[in-house]
Amino acid sequence: MDIVGDREDPASKLFGEGPLARVTAPIYTFLVVDLLLVVATLPALIPLVALDRDASNAPLVVGCALPVGPALSAALYALRRRGHDLTELHPAAAFWRGYRMNFGGVLRLWVPWLAVMALVAENLSHIKAARVPGWWTAVLVVVAVGGTLWMINALLITSLFAFRPVDVARLAAYFLGRTRGVTLGNLGVLIAAAVVVVVWSEAVLALFAVLFAAVLLRVGAPMTEQVEREFTA
Repeated sequence: MDIVGDREDPASKLFGEGPLARVTAPIYTFLVVDLLLVVATLPALIPLVALDRDASNAPLVVGCALPVGPALSAALYALRRRGHDLTELHPAAAFWRGYRMNFGGVLRLWVPWLAVMALVAENLSHIKAARVPGWWTAVLVVVAVGGTLWMINALLITSLFAFRPVDVARLAAYFLGRTRGVTLGNLGVLIAAAVVVVVWSEAVLALFAVLFAAVLLRVGAPMTEQVEREFTA
C-alpha cells in the first residue's frame, strides 16, 4: 500500500529549485557579471577603441589595460561562487566583493606584468628600425607569451585564494610546468582572444569577456584544485 504522506508534492518545491531555474541561474549570472566587467573596464575600453591599430601604439594599449586585471579577477571570483538557486543568486554583490578583496593583490602582480609587456611591445614596435636580428624578435615573443600565461595562473590563484603576492608569483610559475594541460588550454584561450581582436575589435572581446573568464576558470580547474589540496589547510 502506498503511503501518500511520503510522496513529495511537486507543488511544494520552492521557487528557484526547478529545472528551468537551473538553466536560468547561470545565464542570469553571466549577464550580470558581463555587464559589470564592461562597466569596470570602461576607462580602458574607450581609449583602446579610439587608438589606431599601429605598432607604435602598442605600449599605450598595454597601459590602457590597467583596470582589466582587477575586473577580470572580480569576474573569476563571482563565477566561482555562483549558485544554482535563483533565490540565492547575488552575482553583483559577489563581483564587487571580489573586486574589493583582490584589488591590491592583483595590482601588485598586474602592474609589473604590464610594465614588462609595455617594454616588450616597445621593442617589437621598433624592431625594424633597430635592425636587430630575427632571433631577438622570437625571444621577445616567447617572453610575452610566457609572461602572459604566468599572469593567467597568478590571476586565477590570487582571485580564489588568500596568498601573499610573492607566494602567488611562485605558485603561478611552478604550475606552468606542473599542469601542462592547463598551460596549453590557456594558450588556446589567448589565441582565441587575439583572433577576436584582430578580426573584430577590443570592444567585441570586452562584450564577451565573461565567456573567456568562464573558460579560464574551467581550464584552470585542475591547477586550482591542486592549489587547494596541497597549499591550503
